[in-house]
Amino acid sequence: MPTNMENKEQKGINMQLNKLTAIDYLEMVKNRKISVEQVILSLFHQIDKVDKILKAYLKVNRDKALLEAKKIDKKLKNNEEISPLAGLPIAIKDIICTEGMETTCGSKILRGFIPPYDATVIKKIKEAGGIIIGKTNMDEFAMGSSNENSAFQVTLNPWDITRVPGGSSGGSAAAVAADEALVALGTDTGGSVRLPASFCGIIGIKPTYGRISRYGVISYASSLDQVGILSKRVKDAALLMKIISGYDALDSTSADIAVPDFLASCQDGIEDLKIGVPQEFFQSGLDIEVKERVLEAIDKISKLGSQIERTSLPNIEYALPAYYLIAMAEASSNLARYDGVQYGLRIEDNGTLEDMYTKTRSTGLGAEVIRRIMLGTYALSSGYYDDYYLKAQKVRTVIKQDFDHIFQKFDLLLCPTSPIPAFKVGERISDPLTMYLTDAYTLPVNLAGLPALSMNCGFTKKDNLPIGLQIIGRYFEEDKILRVAYNLERQLAEINRTKPNLSFSDSLKDGSS
Repeated sequence: MPTNMENKEQKGINMQLNKLTAIDYLEMVKNRKISVEQVILSLFHQIDKVDKILKAYLKVNRDKALLEAKKIDKKLKNNEEISPLAGLPIAIKDIICTEGMETTCGSKILRGFIPPYDATVIKKIKEAGGIIIGKTNMDEFAMGSSNENSAFQVTLNPWDITRVPGGSSGGSAAAVAADEALVALGTDTGGSVRLPASFCGIIGIKPTYGRISRYGVISYASSLDQVGILSKRVKDAALLMKIISGYDALDSTSADIAVPDFLASCQDGIEDLKIGVPQEFFQSGLDIEVKERVLEAIDKISKLGSQIERTSLPNIEYALPAYYLIAMAEASSNLARYDGVQYGLRIEDNGTLEDMYTKTRSTGLGAEVIRRIMLGTYALSSGYYDDYYLKAQKVRTVIKQDFDHIFQKFDLLLCPTSPIPAFKVGERISDPLTMYLTDAYTLPVNLAGLPALSMNCGFTKKDNLPIGLQIIGRYFEEDKILRVAYNLERQLAEINRTKPNLSFSDSLKDGSS
C-alpha cells in the first residue's frame, strides 16, 4: 500500500502533468508511470482554469479525447503494443479539417461546417495514436498577424494578457505556452507559426513547402501555405515532424522525398555548420532589445563550434509587397467558393442569386478578409495583372535566387523572427500597413518555400516578453535547423524553464471571467 507521503507526491505530479513536454510524456506513459487519462484530465483542468481569459480554444474535444485515452490505457494495462504517439494530446488550428468536428477557419461563413474526412496530417496523427484535444482560435482564414481577426474571440498572450499572441496560429501558440496543450499544429503562410511562437516564447517550425501534405487544410494562399508545429521543446517538434511528414498522393504539391529521423539527428553537434547572418534583418525598425538578445544567441551558437559570418540578401526589401500581392491574389481565387450555395452560411434572399452571394459574403466574412479579397481581385483584373501580380511573381523569383545564391556558401541563416516583441491588443488592428510589417522577417521564407524555425532566445528587460530567433535552412534540410535549435536550447536551459505568470487564473476560482 502506498504511504501518505507517496499519495501526496502522486497527487502533486498529477496536478503538473499538463506541464510535461511531449518527449517526457511518452517516456512516462511507456514506463507506466502515468496514464493517458490522467494527462488529458490535467489538460482539461488547465483549460477550464485559464481559457476563460486566454480564449485559445474554439472547441474542446472532451468526451472523445477521454474515450480514446481510456482505450490506450487499457492497452497499456494489458501490456499490448501501443502506437508511437501513445495517446499524445495535440491541439489543432481550426483551419485543418477534422472528421465529425466543426472546422470554421475562425469565420462565421463556415460556422456549422462539419468535415466528412480528416486532413492527411490528422489521419497520420490518429494512426500514430495521437489524441485531438480541441480546435484552436485563429485569424479568420489565417489572414492576420495578431489573432484579432477571428470572428469569434480574441486570443490573449499568456505572458501578458494585454498583448496579442501573434497570428494567425495564435490560439495554438497560446495553448502550448499556457500548458493547455503539450503540442499543437498550426499553418504558416507568411509566418503564422513562427510569429506566434516568437511572441509566446515557444518553438515553431515551418517545414519546406511540400514536406507535409496540405490535403484537408483549407486554403488561404496555395503556393505559400504549409502546416507547421508548435511545441515546448525542440525534440517535441522533431518527434512530430517525423510522424506527419511524407509524400501524399492526395496533394499535388507534396514532395516524394525521404523523411529523416529528425529526433535522432537533432541531437548531433553543430561544429560542421557554416552559418550566415543577413545584415538586412538588423537595420532600422528592429527593436533594440530584440537585436541584443538575438545577437547574444548567435554568439552562443558560434561558441558551440559553428562558423558564423555576416552576409547579405540584397533584394529582401521587396519581399513584403510581393508577398501580399501574391497572397491576396490567391486568396481572392480560393475564397470564391464561399458563396452560400454548397456549405456554411447562407443568407436567404428573395432577390437574385447575385443578391444572395453578396449578402452571404458581406455577413459571413470579416473586414480583413474582404479587404484582401478585393485587393487580390484588383491585382488579377484585366489591365492590372501584368503591373501587379506578374511583377510580384518576378520579384518572388529574384528573392528565391538570392536565397539559392546565399545557400551555396552557408548551411543556415540566422535572424530575428519579428522586429518587435508582442504588441498590445488593439495597437495595430486599425492600421493594416503597420500590421503587415510585423511579418517582414518571416514572409521571405514562404516566398522561397524554405524551412525555418523560431525559438525563444531571451526576454525584454522591462516587460519580460519573449524574443524569437529565426533559423532558416536549405530545402528539405530541416534536420540542420533542428540541430542548431536543440544545441542552443541546451545552452539556454535557464531561459527555457521560465514560464508565463498565469496568476490571473486565481480570479476565476468562482467561475467568473
